[in-house]
Amino acid sequence: MSEHHDSSSFNEAADSTDKRGVSNILVDEKVRNDSSKDFELRDKLRVTKSLVIRKSELMAKQYDSWYLRGVFLFSVFICSFAYGLDSSIRSVYMTYAMNSYSTHSLISTVSVITLMISAVAQVFFAGLSDVFGRLSLFLVSIVLYIVGTVIQSQAYDVQRYAAGCVFYYVGLVGSMLQVVLILSDNSSLKWRLLYTLIPSMPAIITTWVSGTVVTAANPLENWSWNIAMWAFIFPLCCLPLIGCMIHMRLKVRNDPEWKALLNEKSYYQSHGLVQTLVQLFWKLDIIGVLLLVASVGCILVPLTLAGGVSTRWRNAKIIAPFVLGFLLLPFFIYWENKLALVPFAPFKLLRDRGVWAPLAIMFFICFVYQMAAGYLYSILLVAIDESTTSATRIMNLYSFVAAVIAPFLGFFAAKSARLKPYIIFGGALYFVTMALFYEYRSGVDSGRGIIGGMVVWGIGSCLFDYPTIVSIQSVTSHENMATVTALTYTTFRLGGAVAAAISGAIWTQSLYPKLLQNIEDPGLAAAAYGSPLTFILDYPWGTPVRTAM
Repeated sequence: MSEHHDSSSFNEAADSTDKRGVSNILVDEKVRNDSSKDFELRDKLRVTKSLVIRKSELMAKQYDSWYLRGVFLFSVFICSFAYGLDSSIRSVYMTYAMNSYSTHSLISTVSVITLMISAVAQVFFAGLSDVFGRLSLFLVSIVLYIVGTVIQSQAYDVQRYAAGCVFYYVGLVGSMLQVVLILSDNSSLKWRLLYTLIPSMPAIITTWVSGTVVTAANPLENWSWNIAMWAFIFPLCCLPLIGCMIHMRLKVRNDPEWKALLNEKSYYQSHGLVQTLVQLFWKLDIIGVLLLVASVGCILVPLTLAGGVSTRWRNAKIIAPFVLGFLLLPFFIYWENKLALVPFAPFKLLRDRGVWAPLAIMFFICFVYQMAAGYLYSILLVAIDESTTSATRIMNLYSFVAAVIAPFLGFFAAKSARLKPYIIFGGALYFVTMALFYEYRSGVDSGRGIIGGMVVWGIGSCLFDYPTIVSIQSVTSHENMATVTALTYTTFRLGGAVAAAISGAIWTQSLYPKLLQNIEDPGLAAAAYGSPLTFILDYPWGTPVRTAM
């Protein structure tokens, strides 16, 4: 990543804030290189998009006192605390749900599907939020979150659970993206890193609370109700943030600029419903998104299904979608490069190294996480003999460490106006983390090594992940910020989907044969493979079968 992109632009924006003496937290973010004009998309809804952004800026100006900013940031904290705690324990509940269906190995399959859907949802929510506004899409996200949670809680097989996961993750990523965009709208580039870190702060609490919650909830028997309760807990925690947005709207209603904006016509008001739907079809690049989902999904999902108790690589149901996925990939590239009017992956944008380099980093951040942590909870319980409390806390320990380091990073980055040193040092710590995970992978004493790895990972994650996001935002205008932010998180989740498929392929292809070799009983090996969390209740730590397992 060039020095110009990660340092100079950040510095210029920071300097501009100081020179103008702006009293509020918003600055004109067009103090970047002129090449940003080349990134403008052929978007007929840009008039509406500009209108929404200007309204967001005027609303943000209403919270110009430290008291109101504090209330706003605390509301964001409450909201992010809710979805953060839910996310940290729902991944544990999914393990128990798959275990109850005797399909534990399909954790990776469900992860691939949900990560793919999440990646697509980022694109849709980013595009729609620039047309319909942040608050409207935030409310839609909450509804989808509730629907998915209810379906998951009532599912009695893996297919229905996966369907619930689709709605839940669409609602989750929509809520998370809207929170990030709302924070970005209400911050200057100088302080954006600190604001962006607010949603990570609840991890300081959730890391320790999550283990206690899981143990008290007894998920082996009550995972269904444990999921269902979030259908009303999360919406309640969102009310303060919704209240702040409504309050901003009420305060700004008498502003002359706001009244002038109300007189401007949106694309829908000037062209009607049909033309608006047509433009939304192109703006959301529905064909490109479908091609991407079909291509990547057909390649990745078979990798997680072909193994198990018996291999199925010769089955046409596995081979056909695998081949189809590779055939669709060039069509997706051609569509995005030549035919899409508003591509969700703009090639003009991607040619700038200040954009493609952070995108590559984000891909591998989630790739590494999913490869290392996809089955980690089961490994902690089965191979290291951790309790449900300690296993859940260990799973979330890196988030806790990142949240502790985050405020200091935010202030240092704001003062130094440099991001590259943090990114390089954070990336180097990933090597240390993976070395610790490789060294400590089984046995009672391995728990300490994994805890150490999680601590190092948390430090590296904080120094690596968040500055990368701000770095890519620093080379784009406010007009393209939502597009780039969505593309960043889409790439992030695609990396996770690829990793989930690879880790699932390794797990399904190699675990059962090894269990059969060690246990030497096909029935016991199949039970250990299908429902390991139930199996270990009958074969506690120290028994020959558990040792072989």
